[in-house]
Amino acid sequence: MSKLYIVPTPIGNLEDMTFRAIKVLKEVDLILAEDTRTSGKLLKHFEIAAHMHSHHMHNEHKTVENLVKRLQAGETIALISDAGTPAISDPGFLLTRACVENGIAVECLPGATAFVPALVNSGLPNDKFVFEGFLPDKKGRQTRFLALQEEYRTMIFYVSPHKLNKTLAEFVQYFGADRPVSVSRELSKLHEETVRGTAEEVLKHFEAKPAKGEIVVVVGGKSLK
Repeated sequence: MSKLYIVPTPIGNLEDMTFRAIKVLKEVDLILAEDTRTSGKLLKHFEIAAHMHSHHMHNEHKTVENLVKRLQAGETIALISDAGTPAISDPGFLLTRACVENGIAVECLPGATAFVPALVNSGLPNDKFVFEGFLPDKKGRQTRFLALQEEYRTMIFYVSPHKLNKTLAEFVQYFGADRPVSVSRELSKLHEETVRGTAEEVLKHFEAKPAKGEIVVVVGGKSLK
């Protein structure tokens, strides 16, 4: 029976791969990978021999129609990303939407997602939060910050290492120097680190010690007091 499986992969530590994810990847007709070279290492480690095709942000618009036809013909397909859960700041939404619109079964397996441990590690309120992902680089960036000034929920951002200090400085500018911030980097990896403090304190820390690796930033919302 045709089905699209959305399969999370480890964000760093291979031991976070689930038994169910391995089973699904071994059984499907095709695996769609963001980067076949990166995913090839993962599949080799778990002795998964399924066929693999490239599916990334630069070609997903062109490949969706053909993939839907293959699913309608009875194939089972698994979508993975380089790390974490597909469609969370990674390709996956377009194919999932197309499957839903065409009545094709979609099943997302539970698994690794970087922002969840970063949120829990932060010590900031997590009963209500908003996932912002990557901020716009230029156009719309200031507009987004101005809109978020009134956000009372905890905010979560993905930030590249070379943009971290700029982003922290913008937090100081738009949210205030005393706004609580938590920066988690290299989650689940050997050099995992979480730095907590005010926006100003965390900025000074990373100005003195530039960050490396994958980064998730969690910011406290505007106080309702």
